[in-house]
Amino acid sequence: MSLSATVKNRILSDIAARGEARAAFLAKLVQTPSSNPPGDCAPIADVAAELLEGLGLDVERHVVPDNPVRDAGMISATNLVVRRRFGDGPVIALNAHGDVVAPGEGWSHPPFGAEVADGVMYGRGVAVSKSDFATYTFALLALQSVAEHLKGAVELHFTFDEEAGGLIGPKWLLDQKIVKPDLCISAGLAYSIVTAHNGVLHLEVTIHGKSAHAAAPESGHDALQAMTIVLDTLYEERKSYAGRPSRHPGIGHPNLTVGLISGGINTNVVPDKVTIRLDRRMTPEEDPAQVEAHLRLVIARSVRDFPGIRSEIRRVLLASPLRQLPGAEKLIAPLRRHGAEILGEEPKVEGVPLYTDARLYAEAGIPTVSYGAGPRSFLEANGHRADEKLKLSDLTAATSVVALSVAEILTV
Repeated sequence: MSLSATVKNRILSDIAARGEARAAFLAKLVQTPSSNPPGDCAPIADVAAELLEGLGLDVERHVVPDNPVRDAGMISATNLVVRRRFGDGPVIALNAHGDVVAPGEGWSHPPFGAEVADGVMYGRGVAVSKSDFATYTFALLALQSVAEHLKGAVELHFTFDEEAGGLIGPKWLLDQKIVKPDLCISAGLAYSIVTAHNGVLHLEVTIHGKSAHAAAPESGHDALQAMTIVLDTLYEERKSYAGRPSRHPGIGHPNLTVGLISGGINTNVVPDKVTIRLDRRMTPEEDPAQVEAHLRLVIARSVRDFPGIRSEIRRVLLASPLRQLPGAEKLIAPLRRHGAEILGEEPKVEGVPLYTDARLYAEAGIPTVSYGAGPRSFLEANGHRADEKLKLSDLTAATSVVALSVAEILTV
């Protein structure tokens, strides 16, 4: 059902009137560091809750217990839920995460400054995905201006552990039955509607050998020498991935990266232990259990005959790919229609080669897409890189598209 001109104009007028407030809301979040690791994210949750309450919204603070927080490798986490019921009808969740990767070096703007230049805000998390705290909050405020025309409910799910896997954020909220939405829009890009994305497997591989004096290396078992065999085997394995592209536009093919390596005792000692961590990206067509079993076998076989060497493999993270569920078209159709009108071009429906919290809603059987204030690509936003940025005009556009699309779904 299309929106009436009255409803549409009131929504867009509300969004236009709150432009400065929306930018200030986002700036305050960007100015609050929330790097994960180390993952001390209760403070940013407090800031976000106070901002939401300052806008007249009722905020539920759900503190995650210590044990799951430690298991996630974090220090603290509080999930925020805002509920606004307009009547009987579907519950639509709007989910974004407020934890960020560490800023790193090479910035020309302060990473936590939220400086604005030529209509562009700079700062860590400004696009991924503190921007969508603002998108979804101000979309909800605009929907309240037409409350009498709506049936159903909107919930804001603001979580703070996406960089650690999302297991104590969205998954915890869902597992604890704190939230039970019918549909979900998760943080994303303004010019594309993401319906599929890669999964990821993180494995920690440790090679155990025997230390020895460097003057007599033959008296030991060199863990680093054995690890080079593992690495060569993994890189050879990676060569085969290019021939297995996903059928989903935007995703590409599986991939593998060894991102960390550590080990050894001293320069003059044969290393007795070397550890690597690898990242294996999985397309929606792949089975995560089969991918993990295959990699474990490949690694173990590579050093099976190396004298005095033992391999140990530990799973660090397994995140399933996002796959489109039946019912997602209820979100896709209005997002495409209103996106075309607001942006002047119809947003693409595609996949992305990374993984997000959206998968956790889909795993729970909830039709989910990603759509938000990001630009045309995460690379354009400098996501996870220096000078992360967001056009404030894209923030306004995404807020409008989300509000109009949700209103259409909830219109009587």
